[in-house]
Amino acid sequence: MSSKAALPETTRAFIHDDFLLTTQSARDLYHQFAASQPILDYHCHLSARDIAEDRRFNNLYEIWLEGDHYKWRAMRANGIAEEYCTGNADPYHKYMAWARTVPYTIGNPLYQWTHLELKRYFGIDELLNEHTAPAIWEQANALLTSAELSAHGILEKFHVKAVCTTDDPTEDLSRHRQIAKLHEKFRVFPAFRPDKSLGVHDIDAFNAWTGRLEKASGTEIRDFDSFLAGLRRRHDDFHALGGRLSDHGLYRCYANFCSKTVAAEIFDKARSGRVVATEEHEQFASYMMLFFGHLDAEKGWAKQLHLGAFRNANTRALQQLGPDTGFDSIGDRRQIERLGAYLDRLSQDDALPKTIIYNLNPADNYALAAMCGNFQDGSVPAKIQFGSGWWFLDQKQGIEWQLQALANTGLLSRFVGMVTDSRSFMSFPRHEYFRRVLCNWLGGLMENGELPDDHDLIGSMVANICFHNAATYLELEL
Repeated sequence: MSSKAALPETTRAFIHDDFLLTTQSARDLYHQFAASQPILDYHCHLSARDIAEDRRFNNLYEIWLEGDHYKWRAMRANGIAEEYCTGNADPYHKYMAWARTVPYTIGNPLYQWTHLELKRYFGIDELLNEHTAPAIWEQANALLTSAELSAHGILEKFHVKAVCTTDDPTEDLSRHRQIAKLHEKFRVFPAFRPDKSLGVHDIDAFNAWTGRLEKASGTEIRDFDSFLAGLRRRHDDFHALGGRLSDHGLYRCYANFCSKTVAAEIFDKARSGRVVATEEHEQFASYMMLFFGHLDAEKGWAKQLHLGAFRNANTRALQQLGPDTGFDSIGDRRQIERLGAYLDRLSQDDALPKTIIYNLNPADNYALAAMCGNFQDGSVPAKIQFGSGWWFLDQKQGIEWQLQALANTGLLSRFVGMVTDSRSFMSFPRHEYFRRVLCNWLGGLMENGELPDDHDLIGSMVANICFHNAATYLELEL
């Protein structure tokens, strides 16, 4: 008699109702409390133009692979030539190159995300590889002709109440004004991302950007005061369109504080084309980050700090392909003292806004999560938030690490939950992925007796983390 167990007559699809849910408690939490919650994606990089125009996607490449540096990194690692990543190969051949790569991504969250996306958007259960790829291409492309998979259709399909795009202060915001008049079931708000205003060390880029700010704000920028006035005016413009968040992508916080007089001297130096030293850049950026903190606090906004990305490590690739093409990674500079100094200075000024801190190096999780607790002031529940697992940590283990650090140092029940941080309209199942991981983690603690077997108690916390906490915290007009 053979010792091998008989295979079932039918094999369950990889993405099934209980995907990632390993206990009954996890399944109950997810299906009863998490699955039905709407989505508030308060940090993403979706195109406001695509939403305003209700973009229709011509093929699976456009909606799935266009601009996706996660996939490009995997393809390069699999020996795929750049022509099929960012190059000039036609869309179908780029898609086929991705399909050949997918079986090699087993163990990477890309494998799970890929099949979750195929299932949720197109109802496709087949595993993607070079043999199944042609039929999947045809099936998906046929479905993309329907209104359900236009930009607006996708937002409605996934019950998205609102998205917050990420916008430079020099953006004209005309697309957001256009969206605001649509009266759709979803809302779209701009989020203020003024990183380029700090860049006095790159004189040509800084002066070109300042010229664009002058035009966008309608402010003649003659000196540092008018520079600040132009930024304040743009901040007001974002607020008028419902924006209630700012965002900063920093390797680490700037905390080499200087007077306004010194900052103005550095500004004048950059505007006159003279070289700005590294220490001067740190001083100027530190002053500007305090300025932005004051602006956010005055209007009751939430400030987002994305800390720890080591960007553009491959300078040859940067020169050939530009930024945001898949050559960034995790940095390991010390974060804590500078972050603490920055938050403390704003607190001393009575100008510390609601703040969400995202960390990219897991070695810093507990230190950053604990730092959040130093600046809770009783005015807003969890005013300083340890944000969701970000970028390289936006996967099962990274999500669990973040949840564990937050739970052990703060109030998990007040957590504002998940964001996609994505440029792709195919990324909304990341919320489902997060919710399943959250419920599985909590369900495991319930089954082990580490949490009470009270599904209403734990379930209400799940529902709040999935949607309600963020809706309350951000005060967006939903």
